[in-house]
Amino acid sequence: MPELPEVEVVRAGVEPAVAGAVVSGVEIFDARSLRRHDAAAGDFTDLLVGHRILGAVRRGKFLWLPLDNGRALVIHLGMSGQVLLRDPGTADDRHLRIRLAVDRTAVDRTGPSELWLNFVDQRVFGSMAVDTMKPTVDGFAAGYSGQGRGEWTALLPSQVAHIARDPIDPAFSDETFLAGLSRRKTGIKRALLDQTLISGIGNIYADEALFAARLHYAQPTASLNGAQGDSLLAALRSILRRALVEGGTSFDAQYVNVNGQAGYFAHSLEVYGRQGAPCSRCGTVLVRHSFMNRGSHFCPACQVVFA
Repeated sequence: MPELPEVEVVRAGVEPAVAGAVVSGVEIFDARSLRRHDAAAGDFTDLLVGHRILGAVRRGKFLWLPLDNGRALVIHLGMSGQVLLRDPGTADDRHLRIRLAVDRTAVDRTGPSELWLNFVDQRVFGSMAVDTMKPTVDGFAAGYSGQGRGEWTALLPSQVAHIARDPIDPAFSDETFLAGLSRRKTGIKRALLDQTLISGIGNIYADEALFAARLHYAQPTASLNGAQGDSLLAALRSILRRALVEGGTSFDAQYVNVNGQAGYFAHSLEVYGRQGAPCSRCGTVLVRHSFMNRGSHFCPACQVVFA
């Protein structure tokens, strides 16, 4: 599943293309991609057509496009979702589920007046939905947006309201996260995957950050001291920012940016997917343990459970 870096790469690609533009048409090729849209609140197409897109915002793994009608188009990529920008008339992408025609006349009078925003999803676990907005509890901007202007910046889609801030969000509170972590009675990796505690982190970046912080995935959260918590947050931020610079992690064609290009952070991974290879720190063979219907990758010498 795309994690924070991959979704942020998509957000950064979408925003300059659609901010200020108007949705001129919607085509739905597979209604399964609307499973999270509340039809009782209004027809998906009617809530979009004729409305201006104000920006593109991300919190954790969620992406949304605020609209001038006080709502937002919420996009979740699921396991294999892609948001691709195409010129009108381009041949349909394989696994195309939803298409938005976007009129950019008011944004750029020198370039193309229209583009297509295609939502492509091979496994159909992702979704699009038009959602109502609510103020953030802390009054700060709801998530990261390059625009960062207007009242809409402090509004959050109701579907995203339960999601915690992510560690590279300027409004993320280290103290709140560490206090919540200490109250959990679970292993550290399970806590990192809890999007209500800290968002944007999935299997890949949890394994990488735990390796960098020399923490075992099953280490009880309540056992961490302040220095270890600080080290973990520093590792998370460092790895997420490095992954952003490298365009995210792509193992196959299911994750690409808005132009269809793959990220290359996979070449920088230290432990994820490298079971059987030597640890870059000590040379011990890396291992993979089954964990929550997936796997945890770690060094059995560098990362041990301590009392």
